Amino acid sequence: MTSADLVLPPTDRQTPTAALLQAPDAQPLDLAVGDMNLLLERHGHVVAVYPAGLGPAHERRLYAVRSVLESDRIALVGVDLPPLGVAVLVRQLRQLSVCDFSPGVVASAARLLAHYIHAGALLNSVARLDRVPVSLRTHARSWVPGSQFAVFAGPGPQLVRIGPSAEPPAGPPFATHLLLAKGQQASEWIEQTLVPAWGVQTVQECALPSGSARWWGTGRLVEFASFLPDISVIYQLVSSVRRENCHWCGMELIGDRCAFCSSPLAPAENRTHSPGVLGHGAPAPPAA
Repeated sequence: MTSADLVLPPTDRQTPTAALLQAPDAQPLDLAVGDMNLLLERHGHVVAVYPAGLGPAHERRLYAVRSVLESDRIALVGVDLPPLGVAVLVRQLRQLSVCDFSPGVVASAARLLAHYIHAGALLNSVARLDRVPVSLRTHARSWVPGSQFAVFAGPGPQLVRIGPSAEPPAGPPFATHLLLAKGQQASEWIEQTLVPAWGVQTVQECALPSGSARWWGTGRLVEFASFLPDISVIYQLVSSVRRENCHWCGMELIGDRCAFCSSPLAPAENRTHSPGVLGHGAPAPPAA
């Protein structure tokens, strides 16, 4: 993981913690290479998950470390989710890492599980928001004092201007928990409107990630992420997807691309995939 505040507390005693891959200004290259080599010696493989909005220098550092080590056992997985959504996904992958899945399946499961994370934020302005499509009219409205918006980044972008009759978009069609990171913004709409509308079972609070203000374009926000909480359901979901072997590096994977070497499956293999979130549609998660 590339930031300590994206490592959520484990849900049980079996869930391992995550290692921190520090930025170039916090650690020289030789020490970063040494730390990664130690992780490989201890665990065999490393799945490095980082947000798509990671600073360019930090992302280059990850690739530089892998290049220096000339290792095919390091997967660099960029995730196009807001910071809190990334933190939730990382914890789910940590849970999967102690199951009977191979490193290749765990790494490639990131794309699958990201689809089941409904991530968003409550913002007082969308004037500087550039990661979710916003119309010019909405941009103009965000300058009106007292404006408030609910922005949903995943699994699909949506925006709701908060008002007396504001209704949230359709939520996940399965039982979820919701993680709430309160920043410098009131969270009543989330707790009083969004949570009941989505049928959220449990609301948990955590600290706002340090990268959230940059991702959302404002420091006045409340970030949230709805997710599948049951590891048995997550396990069944990943197990239900057909597994392949990468024709380039031999790693096992699900989906259409290897998370370790980034090689796509051959076209003929692509055509054998059953419909799913990594193909033509999103399968419903198994019943708990």
